Amino acid sequence: MTRSTYLGWLVAATIALILVCAVAVTIGPAAVSLAQVAGSIGAHLGLPTAPVPLLTDSIVWQLRLPRVLTAALVGAGLALSGAVMQSVTRNPLADPYLLGLSSGASVGAVCVVILGIGFALPAAAFLGALLALVATLSIARVGGTITPVRAVLAGLAIAQLAGALTSFIIFWAAKGDSYREILNWLLGSVAGATWESVAIAGTAVLVVGTGILFSATRLDAFAFGDTSAASLGINVNRTRWALLGSVALLTGAMVAVSGSIGFVGLILPHLVRGVSGPGHRRLLPLVAVCGGLFLVIADTLARTVFDPRELPVGIITAFIGVPVFILLIKRKKSHLWA
Repeated sequence: MTRSTYLGWLVAATIALILVCAVAVTIGPAAVSLAQVAGSIGAHLGLPTAPVPLLTDSIVWQLRLPRVLTAALVGAGLALSGAVMQSVTRNPLADPYLLGLSSGASVGAVCVVILGIGFALPAAAFLGALLALVATLSIARVGGTITPVRAVLAGLAIAQLAGALTSFIIFWAAKGDSYREILNWLLGSVAGATWESVAIAGTAVLVVGTGILFSATRLDAFAFGDTSAASLGINVNRTRWALLGSVALLTGAMVAVSGSIGFVGLILPHLVRGVSGPGHRRLLPLVAVCGGLFLVIADTLARTVFDPRELPVGIITAFIGVPVFILLIKRKKSHLWA
């Protein structure tokens, strides 16, 4: 693919993301026009715009816009994390939750909900994700140097342990509203997103995501194995764990505001590689934009398809992701399982 063609795809995806976000804000029980969305945003940014009714302004600025932006940022963060995990572990089935991060975050989230301090959920989920990472790497270090295979196996063990602990806490203590809140979070949802959620996800994507983008050349080197990467002057171990640590921070922040949303970090990197090619300098920016676009569409479907009932967005991503992933396996069977 030529540079101009790639830039055309990137610009088109970015414009599509902006338009889809704008349209998503207009969709809901209360009718809101694009002009009113623009007016509300402009008024809060101090721009000269046409006046917007107070109720409409509250719907746009306090309810729908934070949710849509959170979905876009979470989708971008998970897609980026998935692309990095697949490259660093050289495992086409890797996703951002491979090291037990989601399961650890679930333990933290469930604990604070049970204790009645749900306002601390993002912090507790993030802390749980980091503790899961520490436990995974500690187990993987037993018996020698940490390898990608050991890290993956240790992550699976921690995920199972944390999942059992979460189930035990729910079985023992959850009841009524707390049970519903926990279930909604575990299935993945951005329904309660606020501007604080936007700030958490946005800061993580901006800071950690920028660092990942600058590591594109190193990620390319990992595609040919550790020996080839080392021959290019790359400190393999230090680079691998710096990248895994970055993924842990980014994924932990995403899970903290949205719960566990599956398939975004698994299928998006594969789909985007078909357009951008395997080079990470092109893959990473495009996969981030497409991840945001995908999750905004999925969340809009989640809150409208069965109106007035609302589904957790994780259910929608699974419904879409499973058949897409089966098609990917059928089309690229030799590449995926080589």
